[in-house]
Amino acid sequence: MFRSLRRALCAVAAALLIPLGAGAQTARAAEAAEDAAGAGYWHTSGRQILDAAGQPVRIAGINWFGFETSNNVVHGLWARDYKSMIDQMKSLGYNTIRMPFSDDILKNGAMPNSIDFSAGKNADLQGLTSLQVMDRIVGYAGQAGLKIVLDRHRPDAAGQSALWYTAAVPESTWIANLKSLAARYQGNSTVVGIDLHNEPHDPACWGCGDAARDWRLAAQRAGNAVLSVNPELLIMVEGVQSYNGVSGWWGGNLMGVADHPVHLDVPNRLVYSAHDYATSVAQQSWFSDPSFPANMPGIWDRYWGYIFKQNIAPVWVGEFGTTLQSPVDQKWLAALVDYLRPTSTYGSDSFHWTFWSWNPNSGDTGGILKDDWQSVDTVKDGYLASVKAPGFPGGPGGGDPGGPGGSAACTAAYSVSSDWGGGFNAEVKVTNAGTTALKSWKVTWTWPGAQKVTSMWNAAHTQSGATVTATNASHNGAVPAGGSASFGFGGAPGGGGVPSVSCTAT
Repeated sequence: MFRSLRRALCAVAAALLIPLGAGAQTARAAEAAEDAAGAGYWHTSGRQILDAAGQPVRIAGINWFGFETSNNVVHGLWARDYKSMIDQMKSLGYNTIRMPFSDDILKNGAMPNSIDFSAGKNADLQGLTSLQVMDRIVGYAGQAGLKIVLDRHRPDAAGQSALWYTAAVPESTWIANLKSLAARYQGNSTVVGIDLHNEPHDPACWGCGDAARDWRLAAQRAGNAVLSVNPELLIMVEGVQSYNGVSGWWGGNLMGVADHPVHLDVPNRLVYSAHDYATSVAQQSWFSDPSFPANMPGIWDRYWGYIFKQNIAPVWVGEFGTTLQSPVDQKWLAALVDYLRPTSTYGSDSFHWTFWSWNPNSGDTGGILKDDWQSVDTVKDGYLASVKAPGFPGGPGGGDPGGPGGSAACTAAYSVSSDWGGGFNAEVKVTNAGTTALKSWKVTWTWPGAQKVTSMWNAAHTQSGATVTATNASHNGAVPAGGSASFGFGGAPGGGGVPSVSCTAT
């Protein structure tokens, strides 16, 4: 989703609560085993995704868009080096990148634009085609321990399409290009899956039998074509807009799976994907329901949650996001995160997700990054803290950036993002100032007044009098040399200013 005017949206029927099936599992107590999970290609078993060794994994990631636009490359490279952004994603605890693209980048000689090469930024991308830049991003993400799902977002850079084909980009081109990407990354398990087409919507149908409109049949054709080239990939199949007269978000309606499941030639490769949004994208009837937000779990159950709860297949919420400006949107995001199942309680027996978006230039959602392409929206990122999950082993060349004999050191910068007198929000950025990777860190400061921490995200804290000690969360303690991690908190009362802070590498 790269925003434009969206969606003619219809009313939904009453919420349908579906109980957990017999396949429900409790959280995995062996956290060490989860930390080691993720190596190699992945496959499915019931509602879970497993790695090559059979260990369960959880996709907990971020959308980084741009390859689907006229820039022919991920956005933000006009402001930063691509490696620094991937390092920052990892430091914040995201373990997967969903990377949208259009078929334009597969045209011969397609070149990226709007990349800044000054001061050594993106130096190894100079002169490369769009696909070659994608290769570099995949390579570095794998070294950092992130996985990638490629998302066929648009047939061309001009905009999204309701169906998987257009007059200019027929189905044959769509399938040929998907196979080309599958072949390009064959043997590179950083790319674990392909999202076949973004947000099919009316007149696309599910199970209607019309080959020109039936997305379920098209997904089978394309998915089997991809698997004929690389049978190790996950095949991500989004929903449609309408099924049996019930409409919702584009790509968000998977009600048809119950009667018309997707059948792939290679077993244990299918992941169903839904999209879900808040009022900053468009209004829906459920937002004005008097019972909101208590009605939302029933809505999600009806559209896509039942697939997970009945142990049919894994469910990946490939896009969800909001500007968070509206109180309705704040309640929606809190409810959705809870519905996705906190990692501390359920481990990898949970819904998978990639938040929309990393980019700040998504018009009706904004991003995890602020407009400077550097600062983190710690409030938005903080909502996601409970559903983040451990990263995955890095690929070849992804070892300790500092090498043997390096020294560990860190600095911290404290900034107040808002202060309304009765309270305030602040952010602390921890930077690895040493020559070897940090394994963990601790930040300390002392307020001059009576300030107290009221909540903290992406770190744990203790407070004794006016002195606060914050330690990293499990997902952001490891910081590569030159990299950074951030955490945020709310406090009260306001007016405390900016105290001096110290950082200790532990």
